Amino acid sequence: MLKRIPAFAASVLLAGNLSLLPSLASAEQVQAISMGEAFATTCFQCHGPEGQHTGGTIPPLAGYPRDLMLQQLKDFKSGKRPSTIMDRHVKGYSDAELEAIADYLATLKP
Repeated sequence: MLKRIPAFAASVLLAGNLSLLPSLASAEQVQAISMGEAFATTCFQCHGPEGQHTGGTIPPLAGYPRDLMLQQLKDFKSGKRPSTIMDRHVKGYSDAELEAIADYLATLKP
């Protein structure tokens, strides 16, 4: 005998399945942040562990907003922003890799 699912129960089941969609997006974001973390290890040679540099002329990276960091990285890469060494570092990364780096650095607390 086939039982009918009441409309309310069906809507609850559907809502439960739709609630998985945000977790898929966050899984992609987690993957990008993880990739950015791997790339950012070279940043910490000059900018300090976890981007916490506290002295000299090299700025800390922790606490930078993602979009600002990404724009600065792209400006170094294009030559729009002059630098002594950053332009050479970022030229080795694709735009997607720079986005991943910015995603990761934005997670660091100052």
